[in-house]
Amino acid sequence: MYLFYEEDGGFKIGHILAETDASLQVESESGKRSKIKRTSALFTFDTKDASNFLTQAQAQAEDIDLDFLWECSSQEDFEAAEFAADYYGHAPSALEKAALILRLHSAPIYFHRRGKGRYRAAPADILAAAKAAQEKKRLQAEQQQQWVDEMTAGRLPAPIAEAAEMLLIRPDKNSMAWKAMDAACQQLQKSPERLLLDLGAWPSPLALHKARFLAANFPRGTGFGDITVPDLGADLPLADAQAYSIDDITTTEIDDALSVQRLDDGWLRVGVHVAVPGLAVTRDSELDKHARTRLSTVYTPGEKIPMQPEVLISRFSLDAGKPVPALSLYVEAYPATGEIRHTETRLERVQVRENLRHNQMDAIYSEEALAGPADAHPHLDWMQPLWQLALSLSARRDEVRGKPENNNRVEYSFYLDGNPDDPDATVRIEPRRRNAPLDRLVAEYMILANTLWGELLARTGLPGIYRSQQAGRTRMSTHALPHEAIGVPQYAWCTSPLRRYVDLVNQWQLIAAAQHGISAPLVAPFKPRDADLFAIIGAFEAQYATWHDHQDAMERYWCLRWFQQQGLKEVTAHVLREDLVRFACAPFVTRVAGMPELERGTPVRLELMGCDELALTLDCRYLGVIAENE
Repeated sequence: MYLFYEEDGGFKIGHILAETDASLQVESESGKRSKIKRTSALFTFDTKDASNFLTQAQAQAEDIDLDFLWECSSQEDFEAAEFAADYYGHAPSALEKAALILRLHSAPIYFHRRGKGRYRAAPADILAAAKAAQEKKRLQAEQQQQWVDEMTAGRLPAPIAEAAEMLLIRPDKNSMAWKAMDAACQQLQKSPERLLLDLGAWPSPLALHKARFLAANFPRGTGFGDITVPDLGADLPLADAQAYSIDDITTTEIDDALSVQRLDDGWLRVGVHVAVPGLAVTRDSELDKHARTRLSTVYTPGEKIPMQPEVLISRFSLDAGKPVPALSLYVEAYPATGEIRHTETRLERVQVRENLRHNQMDAIYSEEALAGPADAHPHLDWMQPLWQLALSLSARRDEVRGKPENNNRVEYSFYLDGNPDDPDATVRIEPRRRNAPLDRLVAEYMILANTLWGELLARTGLPGIYRSQQAGRTRMSTHALPHEAIGVPQYAWCTSPLRRYVDLVNQWQLIAAAQHGISAPLVAPFKPRDADLFAIIGAFEAQYATWHDHQDAMERYWCLRWFQQQGLKEVTAHVLREDLVRFACAPFVTRVAGMPELERGTPVRLELMGCDELALTLDCRYLGVIAENE
């Protein structure tokens, strides 16, 4: 005697060995013995061919028409084995019973399970809805497979093209588009980025890199819409300072300028003049909401995404020839020693005489020129005293640091001739040492301003955002703490309010200090222990890292293009550690497989084998160490 029973959601048969009122012991065709509860037993039967019983039952089940079966069934709960007699119209065989049960069980949208061996026909409206959903799912599966077939054949389906950005940035992994793309990726053994690029979702790797960044960080576009900037600052007093700015040729946000006046006793009165958008961009205003969303200007070769709208930048940028509101720091200092005897912060208007550019000036104003006759070159009359004081200020910081500052690292500027969206645009990579005299001069006075303004905030009892470094750890906080690497007692970013949100926040506090003195804590936008300052610090650090990663990726991309445009086959690099090297001709770091272990700084020669503009990688082959006499 055999038993047809249900176990673990499936149906089985077994030869009955023994039975009690509560259970049966059965043996399967494989010889496995099991104890089956009476509640799981559906019926018993005799058969001469137990090995093929379930196969034959399944074949008969597939021949049963579900719609006819549903029409024959009761709308009440029924036992499947008993219902078999009504369906077949005669006493069913064991094979017919099993086939009917298998068919009922295989169609949950037609028959709802009510227990082991018990079912109820689905109501007509529920069945209709379920069948519609099933048909929809079938059509979707067909459509999905069609997309897979198209992609594996090298064609890009329109719906996949339309969703391409979201499939990479914020994919809905339950969507048909994602499932089709994922299936195609698995068949072709490609990443989603590689597959979509190969299929033409973007015209080039450059377009993909940009589209992915913009979709993730600027889903509504990089514009600002209609912006109204209040006309403020026209009533501020006009300074008599003769100020000049020095920036890169591509800079359009002129944040800062310098002036100097010789005093009768040999002292200098130096002015550091900083654009003051904080007059118009006030806390929680619409302009502030825009700036706080971006937190910093995004710079990449050939283009940028500004933190502030152009209408505000043009109003407050320290462009030459027009009186512009500025927050000015005046410092009376002795140039030979760097001693400071008096400081003053003012809100005023400044008319910059000229916007000078590093690219045009660095080759002229060397250290020798700055130490030579004052009439040898234009601008030396004001550059020379500033340079002398800058050297003294730097020396004082070196005393605090305990060692000279290392500014010999080469930096690179990227310039694109042509459309920055065109991968065939000509890229120029020009080296520039950080210790170029004019660069050092400007940097020294920005350090001075950030140090003294940080001190002003602390002295006035105003919280600000400081950048400190102690025991090798750099962090941002709301308290004035030493910055050991720079060699100053405190350091607050204050000199770039047009392009960095932290500087804008600090500027609001400085404006309150300049206007209200010791009463500033009562009227300043941020009060001590304001939790929003900590939120700004956290958001800024995360956003700044994101912008930096994108800038690094774009510079890496244009380095790869530059290598190709220059036709470089071999380059010199210096070992950083293990198989990691830095190129001598461009700001490019890469790993070189198979390179022997060498000391840090060892010059090596590499052969360029090829690059991947999507992965931003470069294949190099180690050729050997460069001898000293080469």
